[in-house]
Amino acid sequence: MELTVGAVLEGKVKSITNFGAFIALPENKTGLVHISEVANTYVSDVRQHLTEGQDVKVVVLSAEEGKVNLSIKRLETNPRQNERAPRRESAPRPTRTAPTPPPAPKTADQLFEEKLKQFMSESDSKISSLRQYSDHRTKSRRR
Repeated sequence: MELTVGAVLEGKVKSITNFGAFIALPENKTGLVHISEVANTYVSDVRQHLTEGQDVKVVVLSAEEGKVNLSIKRLETNPRQNERAPRRESAPRPTRTAPTPPPAPKTADQLFEEKLKQFMSESDSKISSLRQYSDHRTKSRRR
């Protein structure tokens, strides 16, 4: 039997690893259900969802070069898709007030003052880091 993509098969959990579960399929074939394909919720440990020897239904995601990728969660209906958010009645929109006028353009003196403040703060931080570095070096030489 050739495994086709999208085919739904019955299998038995053969072994469980940290990254997924190996499923024994018909005709002595084996496929892998990756941890991300076990359930629609976050799965930190596959053993919380599957046990060895458990019969499971799986869908074939791909079958290339002897590797068969399977999924369990794609057969389950996603509860989030089935639930629709209840429609809220729209609240009346707040009325807009008159827009505030843009601030007056800054004068050349104000621009200069802002640039000077920015330069001074950057300069102070650079000087303090240089002092810390030089203090550390001079203290280590004294030993």
